[in-house]
Amino acid sequence: MLALFSFLALAVTSPAQAEGTLRVAYAGSMGPVMDRFLGPAFAKKENVQYQGIGQGAYGLARLLESKQMQADVFISITPGPIEILQKAGMIDAAAPVASTRMVIVYSPKSRFAADFAAAAAGRMSWYQVLEMPGLRLGRTDPAVDPQGQNIIFTMLLAEKYYHQPDLVKRIFGAYINPEQIFAEPSLVSRLESGQLDATSGYESAAISHHLPFLRLPAQINLSDPAMIKDWYSQVHFQLTLPNGKTTDLQTQPLVFYAAVLKNAQNPLAAQGFVRFLQSPEGQKIFRENGYSRPKGGNI
Repeated sequence: MLALFSFLALAVTSPAQAEGTLRVAYAGSMGPVMDRFLGPAFAKKENVQYQGIGQGAYGLARLLESKQMQADVFISITPGPIEILQKAGMIDAAAPVASTRMVIVYSPKSRFAADFAAAAAGRMSWYQVLEMPGLRLGRTDPAVDPQGQNIIFTMLLAEKYYHQPDLVKRIFGAYINPEQIFAEPSLVSRLESGQLDATSGYESAAISHHLPFLRLPAQINLSDPAMIKDWYSQVHFQLTLPNGKTTDLQTQPLVFYAAVLKNAQNPLAAQGFVRFLQSPEGQKIFRENGYSRPKGGNI
């Protein structure tokens, strides 16, 4: 992973980078829609070269902040990674471009596939399937990826909603459990190959990858901004970050935000790309790939 980031950082700062190149660093779950559809569509429309970098949004924000990576546009899910770069003075406002909700994604190759299908049909509880002995569950690192944090929030809300004390401990073991944590691109590939039975995920990513998933109630899927103040905000947890500091994490809306970085090497293309994401054409591509409309205003 570090080798990949080092290579990307060198590639970005190389004099060989053309003026017509647009580099977009985006939340890793957006890989299919960004690299197969939105990026190529904009590149063709504006006659620029598109380069996408998809990783955990918090990890990307810290790489951009420390100048270990350079990009023209940053797209995050939840405001948290955006706020890191705002505090560093690297971006101003960020615009909402899409939204999604938390789901449980499962592998059709899993020996538990029939149980997940039964849960999807309402014949058993989804969390009972996740507690089955031998089930291999994957999720991302909450220290570097919003999705890793959001599935913990989902489980904490599920404890309250279903009156299931210790559900987080029963399913996750601990907030940081090395046996369950994988890098986001690896998480999807392991699920598709059947190495994992189920993973946390966003509905948009599950649809983009054509994977089966379990929908969760609005009370726990973090999709309804109207529930943030009186319900979602009732759960929080503490986590030690890579810099050694302990932080208290709060729920945030599952909205994707796009921002132009102040050190963009191609600011005109960057501004055009953010406008394209908000345009009818861009929004149509988002919808076709399982994303919901953007919610809320600029941050």
